[in-house]
Amino acid sequence: MIEVKVPGVGESINEVTLLRWNKKDGDYVHQDEVIAELESEKATFEVNAEKSGIIKLADIREGDMLKIGDLLATIDDTASAPSENGNPVQTDSEEVVEKKEKTKKQTKKATAELNTETEKKDISVKASPLAAAILADKKIDPNTVVPSGPSGKILKTDVLAALEHPGRKPFNDQPLFSREVRREKMSNLRKTISRRLVEAKNTTAMLTTFNEVDMSRILQIRNTYKEKFSEKHGIGLGFMSFFAKACAIALSEWPAVNAIIDGDEIVYHDYADISIAVSTPRGLTVPVIRNVESLSMAEIEKKVAELAAKARESKLTAEELTGGTFTITNGGVFGSLMSTPILNIPQSAILGMHKIQERPVALNGQVVIRPMMYVALSYDHRIIDGRESVSFLVRVKELLENPEQLLIAKDPIRILLEL
Repeated sequence: MIEVKVPGVGESINEVTLLRWNKKDGDYVHQDEVIAELESEKATFEVNAEKSGIIKLADIREGDMLKIGDLLATIDDTASAPSENGNPVQTDSEEVVEKKEKTKKQTKKATAELNTETEKKDISVKASPLAAAILADKKIDPNTVVPSGPSGKILKTDVLAALEHPGRKPFNDQPLFSREVRREKMSNLRKTISRRLVEAKNTTAMLTTFNEVDMSRILQIRNTYKEKFSEKHGIGLGFMSFFAKACAIALSEWPAVNAIIDGDEIVYHDYADISIAVSTPRGLTVPVIRNVESLSMAEIEKKVAELAAKARESKLTAEELTGGTFTITNGGVFGSLMSTPILNIPQSAILGMHKIQERPVALNGQVVIRPMMYVALSYDHRIIDGRESVSFLVRVKELLENPEQLLIAKDPIRILLEL
């Protein structure tokens, strides 16, 4: 008999939540199959079967809190796998497959017709004949009309009232004038996010400085090389590699932005481990790309894609979520034009990217249209002074507007002139 216990997921984590069972009591599980999904205060992770056998689940419900080391299930590894009823699997011929597909299409069509007829009948049942006629003529959704007749029947007066007051519609498919309230238990991840955000606001001297970046050169490079880049490296050329590279260079020049406060000491990092904020259905996670200064553009893009996919599938490890020295968050993917990002403690700074929008700007005495992006740097004023924060952001702007500097971290003309 094999015991499956809640594994340890980090030194500071003592409790986890059972998100879901992936197997039922009495199921036969194969080795390495996922038994359950757990959530800690930092991430979600899977528990796999160590051996094949019949599983017996512990008396635990989804949503229950568990301690590290608690028993999740037992596996009887002496049990035999269930038989396949002894009959060999028949492989369908092409003719049989074609007939099955044809039958599926006919069934699907018949079901659709049946659903249409049912919908028509539903309208006649839920509305009086005159009301149904007006609904059909005016093309009004019956769900947007408040019924006043017996058993929820829509009357003529109800339809006329809806026509007099257009724009009223149910909220989240609830009836009009609903007063329903829903309560859901806050997940460990959401509680951790809440606690850390409040802690960042209350324990740091946070300020935000802004600038804007002309994205013309980067857009030009992407349009010119995106197909070749994808063919060569097997990954798309996005914006994050440009920003990560620019930040890595600027962090090396302004080390206080890449430092943290530890008690009475300031800890400086001679490398750039950049955290990338990723939004998932369960909340915001911030996986880390290690040594960005040592990675190529393609390597950064591949790492971003890998970590984002893991975040969405809840497969990030504790190691991938800890140890960042600086954070980049991109609100532009949701349409944000400007925001003030909150620090990802214990880090001392975070860069906020935003939506690229064409705006009129003054260039050489003329007004021209350029694709512009506002950028924001929130920083801890206890460790980073105004000069350092503003200079850092100006340097990031310079590198993004002159991407050739990302290769050698210097202006080629300045090198030529030995300046």
